[in-house]
Amino acid sequence: MSSTSSTSPDSASSHANSRTGDAKLGNGLKVRHLTMMGLGSTIGAGLFLGTGVGIEAAGPAVLLAYIVAGFIAILVMQMLGEMGTVIPASGSFSEYAEHGIGRWAGFTQGWIYWLATVAVLGAEITGAASFMGAWFGIDAWIPAAACVLFFGVVNLLQIRAFGEFEFWFAFIKVAVLVAFLVIGFLLVFGLLPGHTFIGTEVFTADGFMPNGMGGVATAILAVAFAFGGIEVVAIASAESENPQRSLINAVRSTITRISLFYLGSVLVITFLLPHSSLGQAESAADSPFTRVLNLAGIPGVVGFMEAIIVLALLSAFNAQIYASSRMMFSLAKRHEAPQVFTRVDGRGVPVAAILLSVCLSIVMVVLNYLDTGWLLTFMLNSAGASLLIVWTFIVVSQLRLRRRLEQHAGEALPIRMWGFPWLTIATLVVLAGLALLMLTDPDSRVQLFSAATMFAILVVASFANSAIRGLSPFEKLPLPEISPQSR
Repeated sequence: MSSTSSTSPDSASSHANSRTGDAKLGNGLKVRHLTMMGLGSTIGAGLFLGTGVGIEAAGPAVLLAYIVAGFIAILVMQMLGEMGTVIPASGSFSEYAEHGIGRWAGFTQGWIYWLATVAVLGAEITGAASFMGAWFGIDAWIPAAACVLFFGVVNLLQIRAFGEFEFWFAFIKVAVLVAFLVIGFLLVFGLLPGHTFIGTEVFTADGFMPNGMGGVATAILAVAFAFGGIEVVAIASAESENPQRSLINAVRSTITRISLFYLGSVLVITFLLPHSSLGQAESAADSPFTRVLNLAGIPGVVGFMEAIIVLALLSAFNAQIYASSRMMFSLAKRHEAPQVFTRVDGRGVPVAAILLSVCLSIVMVVLNYLDTGWLLTFMLNSAGASLLIVWTFIVVSQLRLRRRLEQHAGEALPIRMWGFPWLTIATLVVLAGLALLMLTDPDSRVQLFSAATMFAILVVASFANSAIRGLSPFEKLPLPEISPQSR
């Protein structure tokens, strides 16, 4: 980390210079790119393989769990939109925290997000490679290496070309989910040839809440972080043609589509499959999506679903290389990471930060294959609960920044958090309740303690970084000037 600050920390221009110096990211992403990146990062293998866990626990009442998780995600996205339209930045919520809470918060949030993202990169590519290795009868490390190389190259493309690739890559998943919803609807109403009306027969067979509130609580733990990844939209908006307008439209469309896909898919599954027959899917054949499509008599559905799961893993991997590289670039620009990662090429692509993410994804793949014990386990466990910390920081940042944003913008905010401050405070209460609920489950408790340990280490590191630079870790940075291009 840098040992000195290039400008006075008290100068209002110091933070502006950190974003408007020689190293600038490109621009060219459109609203459709941002929306699909949010979908690509959120709709992963967990949707296709893990949905049955919550349904098994709560029955049809799992819808309540998804509504709770979805409502939190919607509120968090609204807060991100409010802050991002005034402070468009590649560091997104990490930079908002520095403005609203202090340097230590921005440092801690940025690093914990980056570490969590890097940790899951290896798991995603390992999962995809295991399928591909079985298809072609080769060792899994071969497709893993090929995919890491391929997506490394994709991320090194000019930002608009990258956005176009991710758009069509994620679009395939969206198209599959739309087709699944249509087929499910036809099955429920007996509109497919050879099928009779099912209606609510399966849905109400054991009652709406067969395992009581305890089952719903278990389901909430299972689906709490289903919407994780949606925050990449705020990160990517800094590289859009019109950051403010793009973020406004992307926030609205991403929230609507993800809610539709998750809730719609779960509704179809609970109408067609008994909750007691579901659980964690160990393979594509066990996926509730596969079983629904089998009911429709679609041939080759297992192989098809394997392909979709691989696609979901690779799309999420691609989006997270992007997100992790931009967060590292932002940390380096703020002198909270080595300065080498501020380097960009002539197209505004942060080459050094991307290569770091690619190299570390290879390391994580190797660690997954070697099963190295405590280090890999600790990183994956801390990643599992890190979203709770990131979202909490976002909520606190918005609570602290709202008044300053209104004064700084000098006009009505383009996106406003509803019911401020009460809904913001209510979101904090719900997140705190989720943390308490995690303490009741052994696996979730390990994830929470691992994330808390990582958080404590990073807080200490943030204070050390500020001390080395001769700065106060509690200082809130001034809001940046609002450029005409961001409006």
